[in-house]
Amino acid sequence: MQLVESRSFLVKMSLVLFCLVATAFIIWIGQDIIIPVAFATLLAILLLPFNNLLERKMSRVWAISVSLTVSLIILIGFIYFFSVHVGSFVDDLPQIKSQLNRHLRTVQTWAYNQFHLTRIEQKQYIDKATSQIQGKEGGGFLGLTLITITNSVIFLILLPIYTFLILYYRNMIRKFLVAIFADHHREHVIGVIRESKLIVQGYMAGLLIEMGIITLINYAGFLIIGIKYAFFLALLSAILNMVPYIGMLIASIICMLVTLTTSNNISDIGWIVVVLTIVQFVDNNVIMPKIVSSRVKINALITIFGVLAGGAVAGISGMFLSIPVIAIIKVIFDRIEPLKPWGEILGDDITHIERGKILKIAKERLKRRRQLATQ
Repeated sequence: MQLVESRSFLVKMSLVLFCLVATAFIIWIGQDIIIPVAFATLLAILLLPFNNLLERKMSRVWAISVSLTVSLIILIGFIYFFSVHVGSFVDDLPQIKSQLNRHLRTVQTWAYNQFHLTRIEQKQYIDKATSQIQGKEGGGFLGLTLITITNSVIFLILLPIYTFLILYYRNMIRKFLVAIFADHHREHVIGVIRESKLIVQGYMAGLLIEMGIITLINYAGFLIIGIKYAFFLALLSAILNMVPYIGMLIASIICMLVTLTTSNNISDIGWIVVVLTIVQFVDNNVIMPKIVSSRVKINALITIFGVLAGGAVAGISGMFLSIPVIAIIKVIFDRIEPLKPWGEILGDDITHIERGKILKIAKERLKRRRQLATQ
């Protein structure tokens, strides 16, 4: 009997692993189709409360059109506001290049003093490494750039179209999701849909609020230091911070590089690190738990793993989508009895479970296994 139970466990684990690999492969192959639909679904869920309010006063088509138009105006305004600051940064590129060359000469002098490499030899090493990288890429950089720009334009065109259709057919989609399961699962399915909607709305709204707070705190810190492009770097850091853990690391590197090329005081880089570290500490311990994580109960280990896995499968878009997707998966697991252990490993409630309750659960599972073994 134990051999049968062991084989049954191996079969179940093999099916789980196969489903995980198959899902990742499907997302990787079809990301050009899946990613726009996923972002449109998030946007549709975020606009749903405002859209429902408008539908009380006008038809569904007009309500969706107005809500989408308002969101697009806000997005275009944000892009324009950000591009203005990017423009001022681009205008100073000659000065930044001159400053960068000065730092480069300092590095070359240090390399000569430490390793006795002349500037010609250093240039030869750099040219050799660059040619190797270009050789691996096969000279397809221009083509890759054109493909990226084309995909971005297509994404921006499809996003409002998909969002409009999801909002318009939302009742039919909901009816379909309920109908494909058996009648005795109806309440569970409705509960999963309702809770997933609330989680996504809370997460997206929380991210926007968090981005605004992080921007203000970063801006205040950069102003106190007195670095150039304070608001541009503060806003860029807040945007990158929307990608958990990894985003702030990338933002720190970018801020240090920009400060290095625009400041004559090398200590400004250290102050940049201090400000971003303090902001990250406040964000992780105050802002994130109170505003964003109040509905998304996912532990840090799964969050980091999910972000890395999402990035490996679907790039930056996968990193951003990983958290709401994992949150929805956890809701599903928590409502299906055989999958509850998977829901527990995704959550962060272990610190709140009493030791006696853990022992009770373990005893019940051991008792159940013994009963199965005797049958």
